[in-house]
Amino acid sequence: MAGKRKECVDFGAAVRRFREKQGYSQEALADKIRVHRTYLGGIERGERNPTLTTIHRVADAFGVPAWRLFRDAEDNE
Repeated sequence: MAGKRKECVDFGAAVRRFREKQGYSQEALADKIRVHRTYLGGIERGERNPTLTTIHRVADAFGVPAWRLFRDAEDNE
């Protein structure tokens, strides 16, 4: 986890769990939230620190409020 911030790693893992639970591929979710697939992969690996706008797009794609993503990240540390 060298160079990665724990909160980004935890948030990315939450995004991956939601994505897999809802049956999205990385490519399909990336298209839906208007980012490149490699950027989404970086979020999921904790290598990227997404903007608030991107966080809200992700939450909207999953049909949940943004705080649910953060709650899931905290609950699964």
